[in-house]
Formats: sequence, structure tokens, C-alpha cells
Amino acid sequence: MAISTEPYKGTRDFYPKDMQLRNWMFGKLSSAARSFGYLEYGGPMIESFELYAAKSGEELVNQQLYHFVDRGDRKVAVRPEMTPTMARLVAARIHELPRPIRLFSIPNLWRYERPQKGRLREHWQLNVDVLGGDALLAETELLTLAVELMRSFGGGERIQVRVNHRKLMDSFFKDTLGLTAEQALKVVKAIDAKDKVDEAKFVGWLSEAGVREDQVATLKRFFGSSLDSIAKEMPCEGANHLLELFKGLSESGVADQVAFDPTIMRGLDYYTGTVFEIYDTSPENRRAMFGGGRYDNLVGMFGGKESLSGVGFGMGDVSLQNFLETHNLVPKFEGEIDVFVSLPKAELRGLSEKVARDLRAGGLNVMTPLQVSGFGAQLKIANKHEAKVAVLFGDSELEKGELILKVLTTGEQLQVKTADTVKTVMGILGSKNS
Repeated sequence: MAISTEPYKGTRDFYPKDMQLRNWMFGKLSSAARSFGYLEYGGPMIESFELYAAKSGEELVNQQLYHFVDRGDRKVAVRPEMTPTMARLVAARIHELPRPIRLFSIPNLWRYERPQKGRLREHWQLNVDVLGGDALLAETELLTLAVELMRSFGGGERIQVRVNHRKLMDSFFKDTLGLTAEQALKVVKAIDAKDKVDEAKFVGWLSEAGVREDQVATLKRFFGSSLDSIAKEMPCEGANHLLELFKGLSESGVADQVAFDPTIMRGLDYYTGTVFEIYDTSPENRRAMFGGGRYDNLVGMFGGKESLSGVGFGMGDVSLQNFLETHNLVPKFEGEIDVFVSLPKAELRGLSEKVARDLRAGGLNVMTPLQVSGFGAQLKIANKHEAKVAVLFGDSELEKGELILKVLTTGEQLQVKTADTVKTVMGILGSKNS
């Protein structure tokens, strides 16, 4: 039986054009993170199963984790998220890393879930974290980075950051609704999935959690309240923190892109303070693209005595690409081959290779045909690969120590001295390295 050419369900093949888009996206993500002083790190794709069992959500561990027992009888897992790995790395060198610790990474991650728009089993994800420093200043910087990152793609005005605070919600659940910790956890999970179900199912989940009808009404009124009114009616640490956060975001010039939303919960159990999600505002793609929040002392699970709080977010490449395509923000990519150096006769290979070497030394991407053929056939190859300039060798030109340059993007053709090839081509292309 023939083996299928289709990739594993929920994964993608990346042909050269796909890689151009991916590399462009990753390059802009990296540049945005570096512009705020964040440093890149990496880690293994396989980690101990216990690393995720200790701090990842129950659904992720029990239903979505790819795991197996290796030949050394160790239970290991393919990473479904990067934060636990980041915490492990920090814990290992907590006294060596400069504070505050600003880190970013773009790993590929695996989760066994139903593939759908914006969500696959394998994806790449930008992870940005800052550990230490003043909590408000760190969160303000991270949210500012998230907005500036989207602005770098031309989509800054097409997103909205929605912010909440877990301690505000804890106070509301306990002091206003009188829920137990177990009930509150069920309500948090119901609210986190609220946008994915209809109203009847959402209310049904609340009922199953033991929330009475009058409490549901109070919950809905709370959802419709402004942060200012909530802070006046139920002053608490979470509400006051958010008021200060919005003041900082205004000073950073991004407050117009940020809004308070008490329905933002974030499902992972390790979030303890500010939580946020970034939404696409287009009616065609109105969904949460990425998000994150504050976590307290993740590094403490590795046995260290020092406590270190952090805040971070993760942005998947699939949802980012959907956003860019929805808003027509993907540029038209040119071919990656700058110059095609022809080979019309076998005896000209030495000259052809020298010209190619000189052009590569100038920083250009140069292709040779790997076969001897006439001008027409070789130009066809050059055009197929979207080369910008072709170097052709004609008998009469070679007698004069010249060769032919054909600008494939315009059809222009000129004769140049062989010694002037690099300078002339660089001029045509606008000097790639200038």
C-alpha cells in the first residue's frame, strides 16, 4: 500500500513560499521582543511528564498531552507549552540571570486536540515573559509590547487587549456571591469557555456548579459594570491594581487599545493576578488571538527558596497568520534568488563558478542550473525560480571579456565587463547589503 503524502492530522507542511511567510512573521516577532530588551532562549521539545502535571491545567495534562515511556522507563512528554520549561531554566540559574529577567522564545508545541480555525495539534508560539521587577511596571511593559508587536505588522488599530484580575474575581466570587473555592473554580472554567457556547449552555454550567438563579443575575450585572463602578462598590486589591495598570498604559501610549473585561479568566491554573487576551476586532475573525497573565513563583516548584513572580503571554503562529490574512497585511514576497548564473557549455563551468563565487561573496543568493543547455531553457529555469537577474555567456561577448546581464523583472539586457559583474549586479539590485 502506498504511503500517504498528507502530513499527520493537525500539522502542516511548509513549502518554500510558506517558509518565507513564516520566517517573515518570526523575524518581526523577534525584532519586536528584542526592541524592548528581551533575550531569546530555547529548551528541549521533550520534558519530564511531572513538569506539566505539576503546573499545567487538568484538561491539558489529561486530554491534550502527547506523552510516552522512553527506553529508560522514564515518563516523558512532548511540550504543549513553554512556560514550565522557562520556569525550569530560570530556577536552574536564578542567581546568575540579571533582574528583571526578560526572555522570549518561538518554540513549536504539541497538543492533542481537534484541529480547527486558529488551532492545530502542532504550532509555533511566541512566548514572552518578564520575571521580577515591580509588578505594575512589568505588566505595563508587557502589554505595551503586545500592542507594539501588532502595530509592527500594521494591525495595531485592529486589535483590542481585554484585561481582568484573578484576585478581583476571587473577591467577587467569595465576598459577593458567597461561592466555595470548588464552586469558584467551576465558574472560572465556565466563564473562560463562555464565548464558545450559547447562553443556555453557559447558564447550565453555572447551575451545575451550584450557582443560584439570583447569583447568576448578580454575575451578569457584574459583567456589564465598568471598572470604576466595581472599584467603588467593592474596593479590593485586584480592582485597585487594574486602575493603576490603566494609568500606566495611558502613560505608555497604548490605553486606547486596552479595555477592562471581567469575563477574561484564562483557564490555566497557574495564573494568579492580572490576566489578558488580545482580540481581533474584525467581524470576520472576532476571536481571542493570544493572551497571558501573571503567575506567582512558578520557579518555586523546583525546590528553591527564592520566590519570583512573573508575567507573560504566548501568541500562536496560526492565529497570527489568520489575523494578517483577514486584514490583508501579508506582503507579496519576492523570489529569494538574486542571480541565476547560466551554463551554456560544459567548458564554461570554471568561469560560471567564478562569477557565482564572486556574487555570493557580495552577499547575494546565487543559483546555477546544474545542467548544460541553451539560453532559452536556462532562462526558463531562472524565471521559474523567480530570479531577479540572469548572467548569460555569449561567444562574441566572451571574446571581448564581457558577459550579458538580463534583468528578469524588467526584460532589460546589458553587456558588462566580466570584472564589473558584481558591481553592476549590486547596482541593479540596490545593493542588498547596503
